[in-house]
Amino acid sequence: MPKHVDHEERRAQIADALIQAAGRRGLHAVGMRDVAAEAGVSLRLVQYYFETKEKLLFYGLRHLTDRFTARVGARLAAAGPDPGPRAMVEALLVASLPTDEESRTFHLLYSSYAILSVTNEALAAQPFIDNPDAAENALTALLQQAQETALADPAVDARMEAVSLLAMTATMGTSILVGQRTPESAIAVLHHHLNRIFNSGQTPPPA
Repeated sequence: MPKHVDHEERRAQIADALIQAAGRRGLHAVGMRDVAAEAGVSLRLVQYYFETKEKLLFYGLRHLTDRFTARVGARLAAAGPDPGPRAMVEALLVASLPTDEESRTFHLLYSSYAILSVTNEALAAQPFIDNPDAAENALTALLQQAQETALADPAVDARMEAVSLLAMTATMGTSILVGQRTPESAIAVLHHHLNRIFNSGQTPPPA
């Protein structure tokens, strides 16, 4: 009886191999043959599921985003059944900082995807991400929720603060990658800015 093959599971296996190999060598340096070797499958199989490297990269980006979403969800679950807007904001932002091997890989590859989408014609022909404002909109809504419940300064511009927090976190993530600062110091800076936005008396969750 022929063995049943879960094609989506096989695609995910190959995408995981891309993420692991690119996390060590850089996205630009990894080819389909490298991914096949990392996954323990043949090059022909990788080409069967992904005809070109660009198609593999796009699937890999979506897979990477799914893994990031799961990481945020895990942080929120650890914060309790009703974490509140500040804990949710912090979960989203800290999850994107390269504080461990998984988040380091996420930050490195996501930055690499952004650069390649500008310089590679095949990638540039398609949108880098389906909903580029999703994180900004989510943070804005959480800050507005905090303002409405008197948990945050009503005078701040929620949209501007959301943009600033995302930009700051992305920049600090890069500074961690290159060894300019430690994850602990980056989280301390993040707490400083959240303390400015949110009213005092709230204890920030553990990093």
